[in-house]
Amino acid sequence: MDQNRTPLLDAVAEYAAGEPAYFKIPAHRFERGISPRWRKWTGDGIFRFDLTEAEGLDDLHGAQGVIRQAQELAADLYGARKTYFLVNGTTCGNEAMILAACREGEKILVPRNAHKSVLMGLILSGAHPVYLMPPRQEESGLFGGITPRQVEEGFRQHPDCRSVFLVSPTYYGILSDIRGIARVCHEHDALLLVDEAHGAHLYFGGGLPRGAISEGADLCVQSTHKVAGSLTQSSMLHVGSDRVDPGRLESCLHMVQSTSPSYLLMVSLDAARYELARNGTGMMERACRMAQKARRAICRIPGMHCWGEEILGDAVPALDPTRLVITARQLGISGYQLADLLYEEYQVGMELADDSRVVAVVTWANTGEEMNRLTAALEDISRRYRDSVRGALSDAQPHPTLPPYVLSPRKAFFAPKKSIPWREAVGKIAGESLIPYPPGIPLVYPGERISPEIWEYMERYRSAGLHFHGPADRNLSEFQIIPEEIL
Repeated sequence: MDQNRTPLLDAVAEYAAGEPAYFKIPAHRFERGISPRWRKWTGDGIFRFDLTEAEGLDDLHGAQGVIRQAQELAADLYGARKTYFLVNGTTCGNEAMILAACREGEKILVPRNAHKSVLMGLILSGAHPVYLMPPRQEESGLFGGITPRQVEEGFRQHPDCRSVFLVSPTYYGILSDIRGIARVCHEHDALLLVDEAHGAHLYFGGGLPRGAISEGADLCVQSTHKVAGSLTQSSMLHVGSDRVDPGRLESCLHMVQSTSPSYLLMVSLDAARYELARNGTGMMERACRMAQKARRAICRIPGMHCWGEEILGDAVPALDPTRLVITARQLGISGYQLADLLYEEYQVGMELADDSRVVAVVTWANTGEEMNRLTAALEDISRRYRDSVRGALSDAQPHPTLPPYVLSPRKAFFAPKKSIPWREAVGKIAGESLIPYPPGIPLVYPGERISPEIWEYMERYRSAGLHFHGPADRNLSEFQIIPEEIL
């Protein structure tokens, strides 16, 4: 296809240039109804693109015109059978994939480090998850990718499982062996669904590993805004095979997408696709080159380390080189402390911090000056802290084993709940999640039983004042459970 075209961008620009008398939603009537306080920062032009399904601009929920053309161009670029624009982020794409692949009561293999939107999809669909724990890489302490061997074992224990969900790459840039897992899935007549939120850039070479659609995934969803240049909340869902029922998938998308889709977001997808088609390889080469240069420089700083190819192996078959995963544990500095130091004292912002590491996402749009600021800041922190008596931080404690599964996420979500003192929660059925962060892998999901091992692990987190997600009571003095009598 002619990738030099931007059908949706052109149609919206032409409509706005015509200056029609506008009696449609939204209310702001181009820029005229927007606060002048905001307009002085942005100018007026961007607001002329915030339209609804006006004449000639097509309809996302029944695309036949310029939106369909823009989606077809994206599918052609990514090598997909079909592509859908998403305006509710990858969250709605994950939900739609699970709804399309699973009916109530059916089983799906799911990694324990999946995004919380997967739990939403399980609640909506009524599917029963069979959880897989990603292996931990000893040297770095990072959780790796799911392996084909784990998936094969999952099918051996659950031969009635009809789909597999993966996260690849992870937030830390670690990929799973998609090709190997796709082969296992298709041998068992199961669909492979991939949350590729952090991997929309993996299709353009430049030193990057290959993306999920290229490696045999049946469905994948990408946060184009995260790493490929569109506006925040805009994503794409790609169909990779004819094993997917397109009618069912589209029905599921209608359930989870807004009925007032943002043309700003959709136009940004069309424009980002255009730039990737024209310049994608050069963009990714630039990002990889800057990231690798920084990685080498960071590894030369006393007390600092930035993980790279030395951790490749069964648990880590491939890495995204544009993710800089940096630790200062040898200086006695946690990831949270390092992130605070970098921003508060050097105005360098990290994407992610945990107890051991920070993560920097490098893109083609970063500048050499920004990369130098990062490495110079780390050098200065090293100089200031390496002669202190803080001592290296100890390794994180082993993650507990998976808890007993009692109720499906859907049944647990709708079940009555009551709050009890946290100290009494051992042996009870969780009514809410417990997710220490890091590592962001749930100890317990709603509907699972809290083992003594899990309670002790979480209590250490709570007592130390560390960060966690899930409980309504942020102090975890109380915890919601599902009473046994409902079973």
